[in-house]
Amino acid sequence: MALYLLIFLVTLLVVGGSIAMLMLARTPRYRTEPQHLLRLFERVLNGQASESEWHTVVGYPIRHDAYLEGVRRSAQRIMEEHGRSLRSQQGGSLLSRTGREELTALRDHLAARLALEEGRREF
Repeated sequence: MALYLLIFLVTLLVVGGSIAMLMLARTPRYRTEPQHLLRLFERVLNGQASESEWHTVVGYPIRHDAYLEGVRRSAQRIMEEHGRSLRSQQGGSLLSRTGREELTALRDHLAARLALEEGRREF
């Protein structure tokens, strides 16, 4: 009888602890920041990013910042209009020349806005 009670209490403790941990744990969330987009844009312009990396970052909606969502949608439009997935698989650039120029302008605009925001935080 004592062995039965011991096994029951240990099982109850393990199951109860597992349920408590699951109830207290939060769902992990990915939050795209301006630095993530800038890093990706640099990698694409240098010919180092893959199409899957592009879709992983740009394909995920940004709900916490309307401006970043606009940048993400612009980047998505650039890929739709100027993307070259076959060339990138063979070691070429992910975007055409026009696409790279548009992405450079988008990157510069995002970097300038980020620098302006950081300058405001210092004061």
